[in-house]
Amino acid sequence: MPRLLIIDDEQSIRRTLREILEYEKYQVDDVETGMDALQLLKEQDFDVILCDIKMPEMDGIETLEAIKLLTDCPVIMISGHGTIETAVEAIKKGAYDYISKPPDLNRLLITIKNALDKSQLLTETKALKKVVSKHNQMIGQSDAMEEIRDMIQKVAPTAARVLIIGENGTGKELVARQLHELSSRAHAPFIEVNCAAIPSELIESQLFGHEKGAFTSAIKQRKGDFELAHGGTLFLDEIGDMSLSAQAKVLRALQENKITRVGGEKEIQVDVRIIAATNKNLKEEIEKGRFREDLYHRISVIVIKVAPLRERTDDIPLLVEHFIQLSCEKMGKPIPEITAAALAEMRQYKWTGNIRELHNALERLVILGGSPIDEDSVKKLARPLNN
Repeated sequence: MPRLLIIDDEQSIRRTLREILEYEKYQVDDVETGMDALQLLKEQDFDVILCDIKMPEMDGIETLEAIKLLTDCPVIMISGHGTIETAVEAIKKGAYDYISKPPDLNRLLITIKNALDKSQLLTETKALKKVVSKHNQMIGQSDAMEEIRDMIQKVAPTAARVLIIGENGTGKELVARQLHELSSRAHAPFIEVNCAAIPSELIESQLFGHEKGAFTSAIKQRKGDFELAHGGTLFLDEIGDMSLSAQAKVLRALQENKITRVGGEKEIQVDVRIIAATNKNLKEEIEKGRFREDLYHRISVIVIKVAPLRERTDDIPLLVEHFIQLSCEKMGKPIPEITAAALAEMRQYKWTGNIRELHNALERLVILGGSPIDEDSVKKLARPLNN
């Protein structure tokens, strides 16, 4: 049952609103002052708050500002003495909506319902962020991992472009996400483009967008990833697989901070931080004429190398624990024990697919290996994937 809080110094208003809302099957608490509300909010959670504006000691705007420091709960301001200016100020301070007294019953109930929808969305978003955060953790305490963390701490707050190099499956995307999340752009979009997965004839449209009619299937205008990442970070994964024509346009975008959509003439200003990654040796690609040297120098102000798993085997026990927990949570299964002999067996493997391969092998062990996961289970279910 949704829980509502009414803040109003008039007892008759509190009583009337309580009766209406309880009839609508809401659980309702009410207090007389802003200070009482703040004390209650430290002890309990609410789904929606209704707050009067004109109150003694601490008015509604002051109460609203204090509430916003404690909770994301939507606040609906209610006043019989308000003006347009008051309503605008309340919205600017973070109020969900503003309703005049005496409130229209239908509008009040609809506003509360919409605020509840927002509250639920905020809750779901927080839960989703926790799940995403678990999947994006950089696990490990080896010297190689500590070196990467130290580099990220130094580089993330700057505007420097970063090139992340390493074999497939080593976790280059996690490094890119950490650089974004620890930067001043963390509030803005993180847009990822897998340059190897997009056909060369479509990569320019993907990156720069296109105008309606630019080509046969362009039935409407489309923004490209440079525009979508405006103010944030654009992660060009597997940039070594990008076509030379697209490389030339990316270079121009980095030089001028402007792009032009395919089929268009208008220049569009963009502000993005570029983070690139590759599993290729770009210097060799330059010698072979497959990668532009000028673009390489543009994107490699800072180079971060992610070590393969075989060079950080001390991290395997921590990675095993992490991935087993993730797999069990996803499947709703109890977390199995894993024997020391099983861990030792895994540390001997080459893991040519690196962390991605280890993750997949552990998921298979959770499904088929039983408990405890022992050395024989590892040999049977994981070893066939290793050379």
